[in-house]
Amino acid sequence: MALRVTLACGATDRTMPLINGDVRPAGIDLTFLRMYPEEVFWRMTRHAEFDAAEMSLSSYLLRRSRNDDALLAIPVFTSRMFRHSCVWVRRDAGINEAPDLRGKRLGVPEYQVTAAVWIRGFLSDDYGVRPTDVHWYSGGMYQPGRVEKLPIDIPGLDLNTIRPDQTLSQMLEDGEIDGIIGPRPPSNFPGPKTQRLFPDFRHVEADYFKRTGVFPIMHTVVVRRELLEREPWVARNLYDAFTEAKARVMAQLTEPVALAATLPWQLAEVEETRALMGDDYWPYGVNANRATIDTLIRYSCEQGLAQRAVPIDDLFAPSTLDDYRI
Repeated sequence: MALRVTLACGATDRTMPLINGDVRPAGIDLTFLRMYPEEVFWRMTRHAEFDAAEMSLSSYLLRRSRNDDALLAIPVFTSRMFRHSCVWVRRDAGINEAPDLRGKRLGVPEYQVTAAVWIRGFLSDDYGVRPTDVHWYSGGMYQPGRVEKLPIDIPGLDLNTIRPDQTLSQMLEDGEIDGIIGPRPPSNFPGPKTQRLFPDFRHVEADYFKRTGVFPIMHTVVVRRELLEREPWVARNLYDAFTEAKARVMAQLTEPVALAATLPWQLAEVEETRALMGDDYWPYGVNANRATIDTLIRYSCEQGLAQRAVPIDDLFAPSTLDDYRI
């Protein structure tokens, strides 16, 4: 009899074969619960409701650095994105280039969200803007009352929680903050008052990859450790299923008979991406992502989030770190 496992995860082309049952993890009767990231992260972090779940890689690193071992990841990276496109500023704030952010007021939905960690990291590395150079305001982007999933206390950082009746989008509209960073745009973008800090973000992001080799990881997949202690094989079988699901959709992206996505120049996009990033431009597994994970760990420690740098191999289920050969 198959083991019943509940997985909470976002619906993307990479996970759709698991949702519709085209790919089934061996030995597992999978219940796939489709959720937006904010909901699944909150419910898994605060209430541990699921056997397995998509998880903010930043939050996972933070937990593990605090010796919270209740969850163990598999090296599946369901969300990745270059984040230079995700810095929005008021047109009248005197912010024409990244160094102009010094001394400004920036909103962030939660200080620990992975997108914000990456943004603060490249702002520091490439433009000399440190987190302590900015006045931070955290809270809901569209709805008031959002709080950090995990407590944050960083000495020397000016981090303010906005009022329970405020949203970052309205504060940006009213000029109470100068900009916003994070995974979602403010509700008034595009609009007459708001613009991207990096209008030509595709060129900037491609240059970033050429210089660093880093394609930022946003999310991983975690499994409850108590389940793996009873059934250690679950980690590898889930990993193999996620890997197969991704391989299928990546093959579809190069199928010329009928376009897999509603993008007129899908084939050109794939060819251009491969020319820059290689054929497996969205890799799973630890070894192919070691430099990227190490960069995020460094950023988390530098920004006062992670209390220590957990060794990369300790972050993931041992059975997913190597493979058999015939």
